[in-house]
Amino acid sequence: MHIYFVYYINDFVVKPTSRFRGPSLILLATVHILLFAAGLAAAAALRHGASFVTPFAPAEALRSFFTQSPGAVRVSSFFLFGSAVPFGIFAVTAVSRLRYMGVRAAGTNIALLGGLTATIALLLSGIVGWVLSVPEVSASAPVVKAIDFLNFLLGGAVYAIGFGLLAAGVSVTSYFMRLLPRWIVVLGILVALAGELSSFSLIAYPANFFIPITRFVGFIWMLSVAVALTKDRNGPLAANVGDSPQIASLGTST
Repeated sequence: MHIYFVYYINDFVVKPTSRFRGPSLILLATVHILLFAAGLAAAAALRHGASFVTPFAPAEALRSFFTQSPGAVRVSSFFLFGSAVPFGIFAVTAVSRLRYMGVRAAGTNIALLGGLTATIALLLSGIVGWVLSVPEVSASAPVVKAIDFLNFLLGGAVYAIGFGLLAAGVSVTSYFMRLLPRWIVVLGILVALAGELSSFSLIAYPANFFIPITRFVGFIWMLSVAVALTKDRNGPLAANVGDSPQIASLGTST
């Protein structure tokens, strides 16, 4: 699958054209969501009825779960790791698309930072989660609890914060340049707020509620942005963002 993505990108890059060339945002968003959903489905099917436990459960309960369900842990971690690849390419392609459309603002760099942060978080979460399927590791309750917390933080708060930055960078920039419908911009800002608020999960347990909001509402936002930015691929659609009167007014007011 990864080889396919690389070939797909190179195929677009090497062909000279006046149109924007890059992998399909719709395809990338869809593949990312399907891989993530496949991980959830595989984990549920391979647990054989065992109840899922969170890192906040007692250490012995965690050790028992990972000892009894190594296959579920290994397969779900594989799909989570794999879902990071299309997500990262989506983020890079979306930023490239905005720049092609004439955007010259810090928002694109913020979006790129967020996309790369979330991608790395998913990669590391998948790898760390896979380690929990190793019998010698799952035999120690304290080790299991420590690794599971690390896995939870990477795939939860760190991913959500990165996703929030991606959504904020794309949405705010697109608002000033009128590149996206207003409802998608508002949805992106809500995802960004939820993502950044998830950082409070480090000090307050109820803030973990913002993590699934960021992830699942973020799926809708990704698909919506993919469709909106794919509608017109025939040349730059926007002027330099630095010339935008809204941006200029913000600069003079500071």
